[in-house]
Amino acid sequence: MKRLDGVVDARVNFGAAKITVYGETSIEALEKAGAFENLKLRGEKEQKMEAIPFWKQKETIKVYLSALLLLFSWLLGRTFGEEHLTPIIGYGVAIVIGGYSLFLKGFKNLIRFKFDMSTLMTIAIIGAALIGEWSEGATVVILFAISEALERFSMDKARQSIESLMDIAPKEALVVRNGQEFTIPVEAIEIDDIMIVKPGQKLAMDGVVVKGTSALNQAAITGESVPVTKSPGDEVYAGTLNEEGLLEVQVTKLVEDTTLAKIIHLVEEAQAERAPSQAFVDKFAKYYTPVIVALALLIAVVPPLFGGDWSEWIYQGLSVLVVGCPCALVVSTPVSVVTAIGNAARNGVLIKGGIHLEAAGSLKVIAFDKTGTLTKGVPAVTDIVSFDRNERELLAVTAALEKGSQHPLASAIITKAEEMDIRFESTAVLDFQSLTGKGVKANVNGEIYYAGSPNLFQELLPQKMDGELRERIESLQREGKTVMILGTINQILLLIAAADQIRESSREVIQKLHKLGIGKTVMLTGDNKRTAEAIGKSAGVSDIKAELLPEDKLNAVKELRRLHHSVAMVGDGVNDAPALAASTVGVAMGGAGTDTALETADIALMSDDLNKLPFTIQLSRKALWTIKQNITFSLVVKAIALLLVIPGWLTLWIAIFADMGATLLVTLNSLRLLKVKE
Repeated sequence: MKRLDGVVDARVNFGAAKITVYGETSIEALEKAGAFENLKLRGEKEQKMEAIPFWKQKETIKVYLSALLLLFSWLLGRTFGEEHLTPIIGYGVAIVIGGYSLFLKGFKNLIRFKFDMSTLMTIAIIGAALIGEWSEGATVVILFAISEALERFSMDKARQSIESLMDIAPKEALVVRNGQEFTIPVEAIEIDDIMIVKPGQKLAMDGVVVKGTSALNQAAITGESVPVTKSPGDEVYAGTLNEEGLLEVQVTKLVEDTTLAKIIHLVEEAQAERAPSQAFVDKFAKYYTPVIVALALLIAVVPPLFGGDWSEWIYQGLSVLVVGCPCALVVSTPVSVVTAIGNAARNGVLIKGGIHLEAAGSLKVIAFDKTGTLTKGVPAVTDIVSFDRNERELLAVTAALEKGSQHPLASAIITKAEEMDIRFESTAVLDFQSLTGKGVKANVNGEIYYAGSPNLFQELLPQKMDGELRERIESLQREGKTVMILGTINQILLLIAAADQIRESSREVIQKLHKLGIGKTVMLTGDNKRTAEAIGKSAGVSDIKAELLPEDKLNAVKELRRLHHSVAMVGDGVNDAPALAASTVGVAMGGAGTDTALETADIALMSDDLNKLPFTIQLSRKALWTIKQNITFSLVVKAIALLLVIPGWLTLWIAIFADMGATLLVTLNSLRLLKVKE
């Protein structure tokens, strides 16, 4: 393809069954260039062609025909004798039908001195025919064709993880333009178009809800099993399912820029990237294959020179050629990586390459950002202590005072008042004044009120800030809470404590990680020591580092790497970007909501769900173990089969079973990674 006119470069992504061509050419020209490999191509934006069932495919039909011919020739051999011309012709036709594509490839590679499976098999089968082993030659061809068909079937199963992602979002949507509704292809939808999404329909594009409220099942994008309620102003993603209400969504991204499109692109890139073990295997195979060819040649030539039977030793040499093929070894890693990354993507975890998949499996330490990772990132009222009058009445005054404030605590108080169904919106607030860094002051219902920090009341009412009240405030602060006071110039009326609440899942996730053998969990936060210790203790992390600036977090991660080598950093992907980049594996929370998280992290948890972290580590470890099993099994099978040469027991049958059987078992073993669940 690279040699075609107008083509600058071409790259194959084996895992995604995709070829990227740079330059200008046609699908027909590309298919003609790939005719040798029997390539069938379609443009990326074209509708997927209907897949031909495995048993109806041309390659599979070829196997049926040659197997029938082999059986028929064997029966003729029993009748007329193996040396008779009739069964020999039958075996020859079976070899041609079952192996013509193999021979074409083999001869082409032989001319280039490229020794792969096709080259070695071609030499072995021609050699078998030349020494009169027609039945074995035909059997080897058919066994090879069967194993190739099964391998193709297995690899297609592994690739379905991406195909299933591509099928998630609809290819067209109902759009309102100039007061009229049209159903148009997603490629024709523009930013700011209004999309109508009916109950039971999937969203075709990313956007923001402008009208309607409904529960959306976001499992396909974020892996969340529980539907999320969306109302005007909320962000929604292509590929999510609208469960109940009618929604009007303003489109915010073009079809190629949607979160789903980015996920598919990143998964494909990840599956194309070589894992460290794959790079090792490729390098090993590069030297291993010529060694096997030389060994086969020595076995075929040297013993006959010292009186051995030429026919017998050539046969042994041919068997060594077949058994020595590094097929199982070469596919041992990529199939595992493709399968594991596809499974992770279906469960709302984006792993951006085989190198990160392997690194996650060998982690020793995990560092967490506090705000928005171990905690919800939004303060909530935890304690209300009233010293005078009705608590509800005083909370209404506080909420009315805080209505105009931008402080995060203000929104926590307003949220609490709304939860308690306290009406404060109509309360008249006059002469509002902000006391910078301390609080606010205003006239509410004819009385002057102050709301602010304990320091403000230390100035206003030092005599009221007595031992008992001070002890109460300090007790709340020791629990990591921020305290606010409501009072007048004469008395303190109300204490309100608020805190950034820990996620329900944090403690459970930290326990799971420790059970998985993660030796150390560290919380890194810019918050004060007291708050950090309260949250860290509640979450169950083994180490707490507080009052850190972004560069301090970076240095803390570097120090952890120096001491423990393999360290993950879990953060929100924005202010934690330097620490994420410095860690062995950077894990971003809520990747579906932020482009930064998708770009800076090595692994993105698409939902704000920490439970995906233990799943990711389990999957990575399982993938690592599977790769090691595959490599070990491939080499052991080859070694055993090669040792059979010494007593002269190695036959072409055993050779093909050893090589193809190993390849098939390695592929099937890798497919077990699809079954790893949370």
